[in-house]
Amino acid sequence: MSPRGVAIPDLRERLFAAAERVVARDGAAGLTSRALTAEADCAKGVLHTHFAGLDGFVAELVLDRFARGARSARALAGRAGQGEVAGNLAEVALGLLDSLDPGVVGLALTRPAAALHTREALRSGAPGFTGIEESVRAYLEAERARGRVPAGLDCGAVALALVGTVHHLLMTRDPDGPDPAETTARLIAALVPAPLT
Repeated sequence: MSPRGVAIPDLRERLFAAAERVVARDGAAGLTSRALTAEADCAKGVLHTHFAGLDGFVAELVLDRFARGARSARALAGRAGQGEVAGNLAEVALGLLDSLDPGVVGLALTRPAAALHTREALRSGAPGFTGIEESVRAYLEAERARGRVPAGLDCGAVALALVGTVHHLLMTRDPDGPDPAETTARLIAALVPAPLT
C-alpha cells in the first residue's frame, strides 16, 4: 500500500528501479520528480499521487530495500546445517550490499524529511538492520548447536560486527575502493573460525 492507501505494487517497483537507474547514471542530485517519472515512463503526477512527494518516495525506496535484505536474512534460519557457514553469511551480507545503491542511501541521508520518515518507520518496526542482526544471531546460534561453529562463539557479537560492517560498507562504499566481497569474506573468516575437530 502507498502512504495514501492505494495498492500499487507494479508501479511502485517500476518507480524504485527507475530511481536506482537515475541515481547510478546521474548521481543523487539527478533524482528529481521529473527525471524519475521520465525514466519510469509514466505520467509526471504519478509520484505525488502515490507518495508523499519525492522525500516520501526516497524513504519508501530505502525502507523497501531494507525489507528485502531482512527477508534474505530471515531465510538463514532454514539453512542451518546446510552449505558452508561462511558462504551462507557471505550471501546475506553481499545481498544487503547489493540491495541498495550507496547513492540512494546518501540521498535519503541528505534529505531531512526522507531521513526523518525512514527513522520513524524503523522505530515503528519496519524491517531494518536490527532485525537483520537478530536473524544472523539466531542462525549462528542454530549452527553452534549443531557444532558447525565453535562452542564458545559469541553469536550476538559476531552478528553485530558483521551487520555493522555491512552497514558501514553500504554507507561509505567507494566504487574504486576494495572489493566488498573480499572485505566481507575476510571479516567472516576472522569472526567465525571453523570448529575444532
